[in-house]
Amino acid sequence: MEWKAHGYRVGASSETFDSIPKSADELDRFIALHRRKIEPWLSAVFQAEHLNLLLGSGFTIAVGFAAGVKATGMAIATGKSKYAKAILDHATASAEKMGRGQANIEDQLRSAIAVLDGLDIVDKGSAKAVRDDINSAIETFLTSLLATERGIFEANSASALATVQSFLLSFASRAASRERLHIFTTNYDRLIEHGCDQAGLRIIDRFVGSLRPLFRNTRIELDYHYNPPGIRGEPRFMEGVVRLTKLHGSLDWRFDPTALRIYRSETPFGADDDHPSLPDSPVDTVMIYPNPAKDVETTQYPYAELFRDFASATCRPNSVVVTYGYGFGDDHINRVLLDMLSVPSAHLVIIAFELDDRIQGFLNQTRPAQVSLLAGNHFGSLQHLVDDYLPKPALDYITGRMSDLLKNRAFADAAAGLVPAEPSQPPAGSGGGT
Repeated sequence: MEWKAHGYRVGASSETFDSIPKSADELDRFIALHRRKIEPWLSAVFQAEHLNLLLGSGFTIAVGFAAGVKATGMAIATGKSKYAKAILDHATASAEKMGRGQANIEDQLRSAIAVLDGLDIVDKGSAKAVRDDINSAIETFLTSLLATERGIFEANSASALATVQSFLLSFASRAASRERLHIFTTNYDRLIEHGCDQAGLRIIDRFVGSLRPLFRNTRIELDYHYNPPGIRGEPRFMEGVVRLTKLHGSLDWRFDPTALRIYRSETPFGADDDHPSLPDSPVDTVMIYPNPAKDVETTQYPYAELFRDFASATCRPNSVVVTYGYGFGDDHINRVLLDMLSVPSAHLVIIAFELDDRIQGFLNQTRPAQVSLLAGNHFGSLQHLVDDYLPKPALDYITGRMSDLLKNRAFADAAAGLVPAEPSQPPAGSGGGT
């Protein structure tokens, strides 16, 4: 089937459209018609035993758009060293080799750091110039990330914040019998953490500690429990708990060269550019990882631990991964997703603004029955997803109980002969996330 500007493929339903209705009445009818196909399917998919959410830069862009803020770009930086052109040429070649097309700042930093490692051995003088370029590039990138965070925070957009909370809760509100939602992201900003804080979600990651949280290699399955008042017995799992793994690092991660440990600094969300927690020499202390072109680079600390978490969480039976804003430009992530789809019961849901060549290339390696798609500016809109297509958070017990009450009354009325008996239909949104 030829894919058009907008469309979806969920279960046995597949539709594509050149355009979306403009008038409010036509758009409402359009949404109501296709919600009947999309929402129940996503409700069923989200009930998988293992649910994972992979968020890329498109998530920050979507939230920034809702708040009226321009998100951080991935444009390359200008270098002054005599190796700047060679670094850029290598970054461009590696990006093309990996099928991403135009090089971005991650490709540039990866190439520059490789050159710096060599120059530290053979030419200390030239190494300083390359190091200055890297510091300048990372500092510019860091300040732009903080500016995006600051813009979203200062915009104080109630609708944007509510959209983020509803989006996260649609995935995170899982019953205690299901495994916790595991969020993976390639983003360096803290928008996910900020959204979880605002939504009342507790985060479990590899960092342990209060004053100076340290990155731990241990994979003990820590969790949150509580003892119900007046009830003796086993503790119960708390609701609203998610696991978080930042595959490419974070702007608030630091490396302690003395202890050779990674810790998380106390950098506020949207901190000022001169905040004391920001380092003077980012190349030595800020843990921002360029995406690797070779598998061997993923074995370096802490890449191995992060990608081991990704692979172990996804590559198992009855596992689902939902991607949003991820452009499928990282081979090391795509390879794990393809390995996951080698398990017959695994499923992948791709939500994207458009099906570009990178996503199409990935889809050509998959079985359609294992991949659901929602693509285009309408179906990929964060606002439309939350308002119209994503399952209602399963922790909304009041709506669920009301639906059960109305259904029981309908049965009672039918039994009394007051109304004709009709087949029971589940209420829209009642199956989300459980």
